[in-house]
Amino acid sequence: MVDQHKALGATNTIVPPGRATRPASSGSAPLRVPLCGREGIEHMSDDAHIDTAAAIQVAALRETLRAFLRESELIAQANGLTPQRHLLLLMIKGAPDGSESSTVTQLATRLRLAQTTVTDLVRRAEDAGLVEREQSSDDARVAILRLTAEGERRLARSFRQHESEHKRLRAMLGALDAG
Repeated sequence: MVDQHKALGATNTIVPPGRATRPASSGSAPLRVPLCGREGIEHMSDDAHIDTAAAIQVAALRETLRAFLRESELIAQANGLTPQRHLLLLMIKGAPDGSESSTVTQLATRLRLAQTTVTDLVRRAEDAGLVEREQSSDDARVAILRLTAEGERRLARSFRQHESEHKRLRAMLGALDAG
């Protein structure tokens, strides 16, 4: 059997995520594609083997998480929220410091999105009457985001419907750990 990575021209070279390179000397050389985009991994062995039982376990975990995310999307939509807005409202309400507020920078970090993407998401939620901005008393350049009464209402409705999904997810994760 031909090694699929080699057949595709992949190398063990670590390249930053989202970047592929061609060797400088040859225009017709195969594209060098990273086997793994995570830093800190030196290389992968050409004869790497994944244990079938471990693969089944990881696949079941991913399936469980995907089922939860899909149900979450449907619940958000049923409550007049896009999945992205639902997550935005939840991250503001569920601020780690208990303040029920956040900044765009904090949201970008927690959501692992570019700040410009979060800024646009916040602007659209603000236009929909779900979020309001308040100038920070510490730094005039920073806006503190809070949910409006309508944002609170929609999130609360959605959150209540998620309770059964949270319980189901915990049960599935428990079963995976036991299995």
